[in-house]
Amino acid sequence: MTRTGGSWRLLPHDLPPWQTVYYYFRTWRRDGTLEALHARLRERLRRTLGRATTPSAAIIDSQSVKTTERGGRRESHRPSATTAAKK
Repeated sequence: MTRTGGSWRLLPHDLPPWQTVYYYFRTWRRDGTLEALHARLRERLRRTLGRATTPSAAIIDSQSVKTTERGGRRESHRPSATTAAKK
């Protein structure tokens, strides 16, 4: 997985041909089957662990939130150390 990134053509030989597996993956992804299956499995696991079937809270930290905003203003007449390093 690390070297190939999970190529469809490198599936184990005990599975059906990769084209068949990919066909079902693509079909189930498009029609929502994979998402529904994931939700059911998550609910079953949470129930087994004695939790509510749906999460009641979420934690978001600065590492997991992407932003397009930049920091404060930069003076354009003085290149910063990072600008010089890019050149």
